[in-house]
Amino acid sequence: MLKDVKRIQWNKTADHLVPCVVQDYYSSQVLMLGYMSEASLLKTLKIKKVTFYSRSKKRLWTKGETSKNFLHLIDWGYDCDYDAILIFAKADGPTCHTGTTSCFRMHQLPFWLTLSELKQTIAQRSKTMPNDSYTAKLFKSGVKRIAQKVGEEGVEVALAAMTNDADELINETCDLIYHTLVLLQAKKIDIMKISETLRKRMK
Repeated sequence: MLKDVKRIQWNKTADHLVPCVVQDYYSSQVLMLGYMSEASLLKTLKIKKVTFYSRSKKRLWTKGETSKNFLHLIDWGYDCDYDAILIFAKADGPTCHTGTTSCFRMHQLPFWLTLSELKQTIAQRSKTMPNDSYTAKLFKSGVKRIAQKVGEEGVEVALAAMTNDADELINETCDLIYHTLVLLQAKKIDIMKISETLRKRMK
């Protein structure tokens, strides 16, 4: 690991900093762009929380040290020129100081990002269990009822396909995906396990 740190071209710029892009581990959404020094990367690897060099504060700065919205290191790498860093992290909360998930604004969200945000919302409902939430009501009903709903929605998807009603098929597919994510959350199965299994099947 230390060997990889030494490969970075820290001396390529006068301030000995390189840009670092942080992506969400689950969705691959770009969360933020910061700058790292060799010391900040070493600290990131040591404490497993993404740490930058703050050009305004002139010191090492661990993301979340004030807000507590830390970025927990999962993996990292560098580009072919060894002058940029890419990090995959799990976020404790909103990354941007404005309260949004990402510091970047997109006009249209891709499917995988919508799926990731839905997963996060479902996980949050399972913790807070608000009284007016249908998702919380499902969790209270238990795994057996949630599994039953998945079965019902699967049948609805098949029926919608048979009637050649595109809008109905889209709506029922959304219901099936939602209830499946609720079931995975109830069974404490990480959606990344589904991704890993699908990737293995593609080989």
